[in-house]
Amino acid sequence: MRLNILQVAREAFAQKGLSGARIEEIASQTSTSKRMIYYYFGDKEGLYREVLADAYRRTREAEDALELDGLPSDEALRKLAEFTFDNHRRSKDFIRLVMIENVHEGRHMPDSTEMSGENSSAIRLLEDIYARGLEAGVFRPGFSAVELHWLISALCYFNVSNQATFSHIFGRELFDEDGQTKLRRHVGDMVLRLVLA
Repeated sequence: MRLNILQVAREAFAQKGLSGARIEEIASQTSTSKRMIYYYFGDKEGLYREVLADAYRRTREAEDALELDGLPSDEALRKLAEFTFDNHRRSKDFIRLVMIENVHEGRHMPDSTEMSGENSSAIRLLEDIYARGLEAGVFRPGFSAVELHWLISALCYFNVSNQATFSHIFGRELFDEDGQTKLRRHVGDMVLRLVLA
């Protein structure tokens, strides 16, 4: 029941934001009542916070499932960057939630220790890949895992967050399958060229 509520709420918040989404509408699309939503999550902001935490958790779990340990560091970094591009593209509601929360200046983000703990797997993954690349002489020194995570996220985020306005101005060519395949490859190339020795 809780997962059902989170899924419906994720769609509602991604489409309408925190202020536009209504608990009544969320309850009507689940197998529960408004009262049970309040029981599980306290209030609308509590539900929204849990939706945000769950969205980040799912992204980290998908990254953790990549099994990059056995790959050479340059292949692992490319695979992670290109996976992030694909995952953001598939999870447009995640990007919309992040956009909405940035409008709110991050005020509703779950407790920072909880978020950094759950999201530290992304940093640990990059720390491992980068350390292996340095040791092999494949990567140049001077980067932190957080910087690399920021760079990969920035390159992949824009593809979803600004798709509507960018395609309105410049056309949809970059957003058809061929265009997305090219951009995905470019993301991998850019990240690698930045760190290769």
